Amino acid sequence: MSQTIRLYTKEALSPESIITLSEEQTHYLKNVVKINSSTRLLCFDNKNGEFSAELISIDKKQGTLKILNQTKEYIQCPDIWLLFAPLKKDKTDFVIEKATELGCRKIQPVITQYTMTKNIRLDRYIAQSIEAAEQCRRTDLPEIASPQELQKILSSWDKERVLYFMDETLTSSDFLTVLKQTKTNKAALLIGPEGGFSEVEQQLLRKQPYTQGATLGPRILRAETAVAAALSCWQLISGDWSK
Repeated sequence: MSQTIRLYTKEALSPESIITLSEEQTHYLKNVVKINSSTRLLCFDNKNGEFSAELISIDKKQGTLKILNQTKEYIQCPDIWLLFAPLKKDKTDFVIEKATELGCRKIQPVITQYTMTKNIRLDRYIAQSIEAAEQCRRTDLPEIASPQELQKILSSWDKERVLYFMDETLTSSDFLTVLKQTKTNKAALLIGPEGGFSEVEQQLLRKQPYTQGATLGPRILRAETAVAAALSCWQLISGDWSK
């Protein structure tokens, strides 16, 4: 079997170390992908990079790996944050998955006036981000922050970090133009809920010295589509796509 299976482990990785898998990981290997001992796979630990590993034992509840050689060094994704208003379950899953794949370093749920759901499960967000990181071969994991109200976030914002908010009123300049004018390697993107920002929130955002409104073309995008589009634009101009 080729080295396509990839797992995140909380244990620090180094050559010759022995790693005990969780019951969930063991179930996945034994019953989902159905691999046996002596199979090679890949692991990463959000600290030391990616390593080749050999499955040396597996039973119903526990598996163990022997860590072999390093296959990728630890590389942290660009310093781009995503702030988004949580959506309904499957749409939020999409946001977490794509933000992880697109190299977001921090994901911050934001409670706005029109936020669609208050059922915010950080454990689910973390699990989704780990699965996405395993699949896209990231060597780091995004930080998943606890939800906060928009006004509270703005009141304690680091003013050296540009906050681009996606303007559904279409009165701001297009995002690519804005990025080229304010190119920075330390930024955050704010995507509003499906109902958009309230008028009060729009006014609050526009008066902050560190914020910049931007549009994503001439059409109103769904919130989850806007996440993928905005992160792609930033990576193209200021992130690791620009190299």
